Amino acid sequence: VSEGVTLSCRFYMGQHEWPWVLFFHGNGEVVSDYDEISLFYHQSKTNLVVADYRGYGASGGTPTLTDLVQDARVIFKEVGGELSRRSLRKDLWVMGRSLGSISALELAYHYQKEMEGLIIESGFPSVVRILFHLGASVQAMGLEKIDRQCLERIKEIFLPALIIHGERDSLVPLENAREIYRHLGSKEKELLVIPSATHNDIMGVGFKDYFKAIRQFLERAAQIKKGQ
Repeated sequence: VSEGVTLSCRFYMGQHEWPWVLFFHGNGEVVSDYDEISLFYHQSKTNLVVADYRGYGASGGTPTLTDLVQDARVIFKEVGGELSRRSLRKDLWVMGRSLGSISALELAYHYQKEMEGLIIESGFPSVVRILFHLGASVQAMGLEKIDRQCLERIKEIFLPALIIHGERDSLVPLENAREIYRHLGSKEKELLVIPSATHNDIMGVGFKDYFKAIRQFLERAAQIKKGQ
């Protein structure tokens, strides 16, 4: 991605005919955390590729917000290219969890014609919201304009979208998911709230509904595209 800096991605392939989800993980996570989790995606007949940010896992460099956003574009192009080189399915969904929602929304805004759909889990509409919840004075820092701009960009996303969030998420409160849902320009969009789930136990608490929603969303989005 830049001189002396390479990024790590791991491809978890189940079956050739299954669709691919490009996954951007949360802060404090690395690609190898998904070695076992990928099996649950396979049970849902979904192939998975997980990307590490700069400074995470086997990726080099130092993580910055600017690079996180810019690198997402490179990752998207390279993953698509790798699928083509291996003669695999090239229809690609993008999913972002927590911090990864920044990357996923960035790609959905710029590359929605090249994507099949968008999944946001435990996400937020802009990084400004995280600064706010961490106690920063958004108004004093002059970040309100950036926050509004992020919401305006979400209005320009028309991809089929699935939003998953924990009811009791205190790190990224549920209102963030509702705001993403409200602002999305998509006609086909769904908000799944996992009862009693918090930020880091959402998959375990809502396991059945979590993966059922993903599987049905991928199937439904594929049918929508066929009908266009």
